[in-house]
Amino acid sequence: MTTTPDLAPPAAAPAAWNASLHAEVQQFYAHQMQLLDLGESERWAQTFTEDATFAVPTLPEPVRGRPGLVAATSRSHAELAAAGQRHRHFIGMFDVRPLDDGAVDVRSYAIVYVSHIGGDSAVHRVCVCEDRLVRGDDGTLRVLARTVTRDDLA
Repeated sequence: MTTTPDLAPPAAAPAAWNASLHAEVQQFYAHQMQLLDLGESERWAQTFTEDATFAVPTLPEPVRGRPGLVAATSRSHAELAAAGQRHRHFIGMFDVRPLDDGAVDVRSYAIVYVSHIGGDSAVHRVCVCEDRLVRGDDGTLRVLARTVTRDDLA
């Protein structure tokens, strides 16, 4: 007689994906990236929680909190303007994974284009963006944690 090994109970099914949430996530990113590319640092930072973290390989450590986000993006926007450049962020291929606690994990691809004012445009970076989204007090999505990795870095 053969015995069956003890199996762990199946994991609880994650919260169900739905088209409405997916569309809400897409609109969230479309709005957020417009704010970033327009240099609306304060409004862009409001799309994050007050204690959010933002980890990107171009910075030595993650940015923490809205004031840090405002400072980092304001500085970046000023540097681009001084160099006669403009960035446009295209985000897509959203893998939206709702969690049982109401948070949403989203993995997406980001292509950043650089335009030289009066000159050519080109792909600047290709990245993967991994976010944990939560609901703010007003019910809208906010980024709690963002990690960006670049395809050109090991």
